[in-house]
Amino acid sequence: MKKYYIQDIQDFKTRKQPFATITAYDYTSSSICSALEFPLVLVGDSASMVMFGYDNTTPVTMEEMLLVLKAVVRGGDSSLVVADMPFLSYQPSKRDALYNAGQFIKAGANAVKLEGGREIATKIEALVKAGVPVMGHIGLLPQSINAMSGYKIQGKTTQKARKLIDDALLLEKMGVFSLVLEGIPGELADIITKKINIPTIGIGSGPNCDGQ
Repeated sequence: MKKYYIQDIQDFKTRKQPFATITAYDYTSSSICSALEFPLVLVGDSASMVMFGYDNTTPVTMEEMLLVLKAVVRGGDSSLVVADMPFLSYQPSKRDALYNAGQFIKAGANAVKLEGGREIATKIEALVKAGVPVMGHIGLLPQSINAMSGYKIQGKTTQKARKLIDDALLLEKMGVFSLVLEGIPGELADIITKKINIPTIGIGSGPNCDGQ
């Protein structure tokens, strides 16, 4: 069975071949995803609600995410595994980001995912320089549910749309290998997808992202 790597994910965009990404939280679901040859599996911090019963993604801890990640890694050996870094595991400092991302990589993740744009760009740059592959995530940011006053479509005004475009270009410059676009208008997702050279993965952002 083929093992997917970052270059394979990036090649999908080059070939204009749509691809699927799926979230897994345990050994069994990971085994199924691997057998079906999903190229990319996300160990999402949505495990906070799905596995641990919290109200949103903010309470889940590194220890809880590591438990889920290790089960997913044991379940399959074909998909590229990306681990969500939980709230406040990377925001405080580069040192926090490096230490916690390192724990995920040592536990078997192939890459990590961080939420945010320009405000976390230096953390992403530090991780990439240290050899930790990073997936970006802009638009609707579930970890910012309190600051955003709930789950709302982002980038609906011209000013906010331009900020998201600028963030996408900046994160590409900082070295992310792909970029999640969550909860933004389809037209904006299409613009971003065409402007950057790395794959976009849409979550409720229309049909024109490179992956879904």
